[in-house]
Amino acid sequence: MTTYFKTTARNYTDVSVTSEGINTDEFLQATEGLVKIFDLFGSVFSVVQNDMNGNIKKIRERFLQNPAANSTLQNLVKGEMTEKKKVATEGLLWLTRGLDFTLQSLERSEANPSEELSVSFTKGYEGTLRQYHGMLVRPVFAMAMKACPYRADFYAKLGSDQGLVKQDLTAWLAGLRKVVVEIQQFYTANKL
Repeated sequence: MTTYFKTTARNYTDVSVTSEGINTDEFLQATEGLVKIFDLFGSVFSVVQNDMNGNIKKIRERFLQNPAANSTLQNLVKGEMTEKKKVATEGLLWLTRGLDFTLQSLERSEANPSEELSVSFTKGYEGTLRQYHGMLVRPVFAMAMKACPYRADFYAKLGSDQGLVKQDLTAWLAGLRKVVVEIQQFYTANKL
């Protein structure tokens, strides 16, 4: 038996974080796997998926211009800073906000096993993305949160062995948290 987290190209637990920063290619692979988790929600999260995929594309394009120089996310951003560019830097900022939204929503869901996903994701949205969205975008997200699948249905799609799902989800979230915190600290330290 396997879980969703074993089907992606890379798991956040396998993303290298060194003194130089977060491995760009590994991060992108893991993040593409995260975006696909929203397929389990149905089309309701297509806005989130499209936004995240657009930001992944910006980062990947910058990475592919010079994979050696852009081998870590931190070096990629520093490289853009020296060139007075911000395309991938802003893409990473928004992508990190989306990752934080996903992280906080699923952590809340794990901490509150009787809570439906619509509540967990609404609270996750309120604590992360809402502050950056204007009055035109907020209703779109509010509608998406209300259309979340039932918790039991979503967790069943993650895998048939719920003990294994919990184990893999907990590890995946810990890896995701490590990456998100590292990026947030880098942006704060560099006043980005």
